[in-house]
Amino acid sequence: MGTRQVPSRRSFLKTVSAAGSAAILIPSAERALGYTSPNDRPVFATIGLRNQGWEITGKSFKFADFAAMADVDANVLGSTLEKAEKRQSKKPEGFKDYRKILDRKDIDAVMIATPDHWHTKIAVEAMYAGKDVYCEKPLTLTIAEGKLIEKVVKETGRIFQVGTMQRTESDQRFLQAIALIRNGRIGTVKKVPCGINGMESSPVIPEAAVPEGLDWDFWLGPAPKVTYRSLPQLREGYGGGVPLFSNCHYSFRNWHEYSGGKLTDWGAHHVDIACWAIGASDTGPSKITPVEFDLPVEYKDGNPTVGDRYNAATKFKIQVDMPNNVEMIITSEGDNGILFEGTDGRFFVNRGKISGKPVEDLKDNPLPEGAIEAVYGGKVSANHTANFIEGMQARKQPISDVWSHNRMLEVCHLSNIAMRLGRALKWDAVKREIVDDAQANSFLARENRKGFEIKMG
Repeated sequence: MGTRQVPSRRSFLKTVSAAGSAAILIPSAERALGYTSPNDRPVFATIGLRNQGWEITGKSFKFADFAAMADVDANVLGSTLEKAEKRQSKKPEGFKDYRKILDRKDIDAVMIATPDHWHTKIAVEAMYAGKDVYCEKPLTLTIAEGKLIEKVVKETGRIFQVGTMQRTESDQRFLQAIALIRNGRIGTVKKVPCGINGMESSPVIPEAAVPEGLDWDFWLGPAPKVTYRSLPQLREGYGGGVPLFSNCHYSFRNWHEYSGGKLTDWGAHHVDIACWAIGASDTGPSKITPVEFDLPVEYKDGNPTVGDRYNAATKFKIQVDMPNNVEMIITSEGDNGILFEGTDGRFFVNRGKISGKPVEDLKDNPLPEGAIEAVYGGKVSANHTANFIEGMQARKQPISDVWSHNRMLEVCHLSNIAMRLGRALKWDAVKREIVDDAQANSFLARENRKGFEIKMG
């Protein structure tokens, strides 16, 4: 790729225009990209660079050029810029403040992989700045944030892909699962247990000095102002190199201030596929019942009473009443994956396997030709970024659209609210509010910290 000049947004949009306005996604990733020269490749930027930030960026170099990156941790930013330079032979410009990326006119799309509590603010402001958006899951911290994103997508016409890559990748196992159900291979679906594992608890985590290079106040952003906490032991493996116990890097998912525990982490994957399979992508549950659950700290009126330990549920079994009398169970026990149980059979699927008699029967009774494509709405893309860029070209929302994502994520958010309050909740899927429970409804939104309000328009 050499030292070519970064293409302008106008050049990219000319490419899109030349592709025509038909609302049909172009089949293969290579054809979908459709670029005859490097100067026609879209220009991306990534905001939030640890772990998934680099994961989604690394999978996207073959489809796009990265002109800029941002992270509030100078150490993460510096090391990622070096890795990016090795991948694309040109070093992206680095920023601590993501708003400098949004000010650039040459960037077509941003990939967001910050902690969850930052997603909505950055995504909304990016869309108003004329950028298409790829945002990691879970998309939101609250149900109200999901409604806001839907409003802005509609208002701006931006293309928005949520990072629920199981819809595209994992060797199409999840697409095959949905095709089995749509083709009647287990009869009428009656029960869908989703195994999403539990969260760890923590010891008391003391206040500590903020690591050099980290802007702690900016990391907190919209969340309440608190002191940085950590223990000296370091995490190994995925997400390694940071404290094993902290209220920051990697461990943020264990805190309701920044995320929703396993319910919105793995739930955003498996509950998503379950809702898609049973045809509940544009509706919602009627009742959420916390059958069993363990919270690692004491709660009062739905809020943790201490701030020095993880507070997301460690174990849980949630019963969700879904449309057409389907019972969904979200559990921290058993295998990570989804079990579909119907009147004529059952099978299990996760990222590593799809198994059960209906799957074995495919040897003698295969799915009809085109069954997988019918689920996906066309030929399956090479990866999730390729599908995003196809949508950018066609100006059509990609496979993981914000509307279906928010509908399934409401199940996860409501499950957390039900556990925090210790009671079942009835949900009005039309009004998108909890029935006859003002206290529970107060958890559907959260005000951003002063100075970090969302800039609208």
